[in-house]
Amino acid sequence: MQPRAVRLVQLSRVRYAELLALQERWLRRLQPEPGTEALSGTEAGALLLCEPAGPVYTAGLRGGLTPEEAARLRALGAEVRATGRGGLATFHGPGQLLCHPVLDLRRLGLRLRTHVAALEACAVRLCELRGLSGARARPPPYTGVRCGRHITSHGLALNCSTDLTWFEHIVPCGLVGTGVTSLSEELQRHVTVDEVIPLFLEAFKETYKCSLISEDSPN
Repeated sequence: MQPRAVRLVQLSRVRYAELLALQERWLRRLQPEPGTEALSGTEAGALLLCEPAGPVYTAGLRGGLTPEEAARLRALGAEVRATGRGGLATFHGPGQLLCHPVLDLRRLGLRLRTHVAALEACAVRLCELRGLSGARARPPPYTGVRCGRHITSHGLALNCSTDLTWFEHIVPCGLVGTGVTSLSEELQRHVTVDEVIPLFLEAFKETYKCSLISEDSPN
């Protein structure tokens, strides 16, 4: 059987708001209203990749930031945004690879938990390809997922050369007593987002058993 295709949309450095807007457009495309464009029968969605252009703290559906905390974070020079994902507050910024697959799980033959495990496996596989054999995914319930009508936009953020001091101002994802690291920190050299993208794509195709169709410009 021919593998399902996933559109690859690489955005380079963009504001976090642009990523969210593109994500919403792909969600609508996977859940089309009458008379709007739908995906072809062989496509399962899109993989959106970018590096945040500036520092931003995000809070999921469970909140995690009071108005006073949000004001304190903005005073540091960061954006603060509410998002539709699960989970608590976290940080995104330059030096970080953001991966947002917007997928119809039915077309890929995946259950939600299997999808989450597969996305985590991509990050672990990437670490292995960079020589970090000790990387492991956390077990449930340490994940926050957004899914509706079998369409998921659950993503991940991989710290490549991120300034980790930004995480010191929050409890990342509500995980008390858990540290944050990066590929640069673990490998003791500067690792760029551009360096790891090919490895992540290799891991994604391997894990999801899909093909990737490059797209020059966002739809």
